[in-house]
Amino acid sequence: MSKLWGNKAFYRQTLALAVPVMIQNGITNFVSLLDNIMVGKVGTEAMTGVSIVNTLMFVFNLCIFGAVSGAGIFSAQYYGKGDNDGVRYSFRFKIICSFVICAAAIGLFLCIGSDMISLYIEDDGSGLDPALVLSEGHSYLMVMLLGLLPFALVQSCAGTLREAGEAKLPMLASVAAVFVNLVLNYILIFGKFGAPELGVVGAAVATVIARCVELIIVYVGAFRRKKEFVFLQGAFRSMYIPMRITLEITRKGMPLFVNELLWASGMATMRQLYSSRGISVMASLNISSTASDLFSVVFLSMGTAIAIILGQQLGADRIEEAKSSAVKLITFSVVLSACVGVIVALVSPLIPVIYNQTGDVRTIAIQLMCANACLMPFQAFMNASYFTIRSGGKTLITFLFDSGFVWAIMIPITWAISTYTSLPIIPLFIICQSTELLKCVVGFILVKSGTWAKNIVSEEDAAAAAA
Repeated sequence: MSKLWGNKAFYRQTLALAVPVMIQNGITNFVSLLDNIMVGKVGTEAMTGVSIVNTLMFVFNLCIFGAVSGAGIFSAQYYGKGDNDGVRYSFRFKIICSFVICAAAIGLFLCIGSDMISLYIEDDGSGLDPALVLSEGHSYLMVMLLGLLPFALVQSCAGTLREAGEAKLPMLASVAAVFVNLVLNYILIFGKFGAPELGVVGAAVATVIARCVELIIVYVGAFRRKKEFVFLQGAFRSMYIPMRITLEITRKGMPLFVNELLWASGMATMRQLYSSRGISVMASLNISSTASDLFSVVFLSMGTAIAIILGQQLGADRIEEAKSSAVKLITFSVVLSACVGVIVALVSPLIPVIYNQTGDVRTIAIQLMCANACLMPFQAFMNASYFTIRSGGKTLITFLFDSGFVWAIMIPITWAISTYTSLPIIPLFIICQSTELLKCVVGFILVKSGTWAKNIVSEEDAAAAAA
């Protein structure tokens, strides 16, 4: 049992990193839930249109996450090594990637945004208006494009700060931003205090303003502490990155970026296949996923802590300690998530009531939340295994483990069942999501092998010296 559990100091270090991220993401997701409820008051069509756009935005968000996380592997290990120049170069790499990805995403959404939204709209005879869903979704999307770059730049800086052990500033910035978002949503969606009643457009405007607020707080707060964060000194004096480091980050990070792109697009494809069961199902999926996301921050935040702790240990050449820590961190994440899953199951009947939803939408949403609750411990194990393997730079393996599985197993099964059977959404959802249990077995084998535990920054320095 001692191999599975750490001492108090170990958990204090883990929670010091994980809790601020949990609070940050928890507040963000809680406000998203409130936003969702407010948009739902405009109408089910408005709520569904916004949820479709958020599904598409999820792909963009994960692309940014993949790009900054690839460089983040190096940031964490460089910081553990005490190499401020290396951290600075990694930060610059993130900034450049943010601009490139944002430009590509904006161009894509401007050209075929409406077509992408239409893929998720299936008239099921429930009385909901498909044309209104499309119209509301497109209006929301056009405004949200203005918030892509601020979001990306925040992730670049906040991620680097966390990799340097500073989780408080990003958390405070996020907390401030979500409350700005919440207040402006109320004012702009419903036209309060003399403001125009903008509906879904108001929700988008509020989100964009909130992201700009977060951007200002993170960068001003970080650069005021340049003496503490030495790697920020001269960070924008130029965008120079040594070619050797650029190529190494690209080589290690590209599989991670492609993985996040394919995994996120795979999740969006799964949602599109589920949408074949009708607009009411999309509304239920929106309610259940928004509520479940509020609780999944526990294991997702643990993933962030795992990547940072193991990355710093590996960068300091404490290989055996990293292997031991990985087992304890994974165990801790699974136990926490099992407890959270029980809470989700208990509160699931209450969530659709808040939305004022009745009938099929309410019933389906409750059942979907209960299914998600049962899967949470397994999702925690998969997530923790993923970040463990990734911490040592094994990005090609994580690519196959993550997105490879989605496209090779999950999507074909979901497509076949949704296309060739009339199976209702609940058994369809349970069957398709349960295929991920196979990843638990694969993750266990990969973590136990210990092949992921590598100091990639020492290997890179050795290669440079040999050259």
